[in-house]
Amino acid sequence: MSAAASALTHPLLTAFRASKPAFGAWLTLPGFLAARTAAAASPHLSWVVIDCEHGATALQPGAAESVHAIAGLGPAAPSTIVRIPATGACADGSAGWQIKYVLDAGAKGVLVPMVSTAAQAASVVAAARFPPQGVRGFGNPFTQLAWGPAGEVSPADYLARANASVLVLVQIETRAGVDNLDSILSVDGLDGVFIGPYDLSLSLGFPAPAPDPHPEVETVIQRILAASHAKGKKCAIYCTSGAQSARRAKEGFDMINVTSDSGAMAESIARNLAEAAGDAGQGAKGFSY
Repeated sequence: MSAAASALTHPLLTAFRASKPAFGAWLTLPGFLAARTAAAASPHLSWVVIDCEHGATALQPGAAESVHAIAGLGPAAPSTIVRIPATGACADGSAGWQIKYVLDAGAKGVLVPMVSTAAQAASVVAAARFPPQGVRGFGNPFTQLAWGPAGEVSPADYLARANASVLVLVQIETRAGVDNLDSILSVDGLDGVFIGPYDLSLSLGFPAPAPDPHPEVETVIQRILAASHAKGKKCAIYCTSGAQSARRAKEGFDMINVTSDSGAMAESIARNLAEAAGDAGQGAKGFSY
């Protein structure tokens, strides 16, 4: 059986295989009800990132609770990707326990920030794959419950199919990551790279996007996109609005963040109160996350 045939499907994986842009949202607020509410907000939502790096959700049990709450929405629920707290300096495998927690929770993929070398990327991949492709351990009794209704996906099914189903993504957001891009993209088992335009801008000596990046940073972003596709990898990027996301989709990005839960909540409250108060000048969007 081929890897494609044996994979457990989920929306982001389906979009990747169809080469269609997949829109998502960033979850920064804690609590499974907040996560479930955001995940159910739109039929256009293919994925969510549960942010355990800069967001307020803890790896354990917070991420697991959010993953299972979202999975409870049914087979069309957005794919859950968890960003771990550990940054890229994990070539020695020291971040492996965080990746294990995330995937044991039933997440459909893992995102590791600030990966700057091929060795770091290879370490991430190894921690996310069962042998012989990696070194991930097996034994969590709850994982398969987030991949299908009870009894539909057994522990043995998950073990046999996880390597073809779990997505492994690393963030390119440092000068070293850009310098080592070709070797990072050459790592077997890596599904794609995610551009973090804020830290990338700062690392390159430019201000953070407000809302668009500096033209010189934009040149680097386009180079990352082209290099990713040349290596057969997916390329993702963080945006802060629907209009910005639509432009990125036209440029060929595969995975595009459109908004965040906290940002959308604050923006909606501000806009509606401004309308109620007759404040036509309220709502201009500059720096945001």
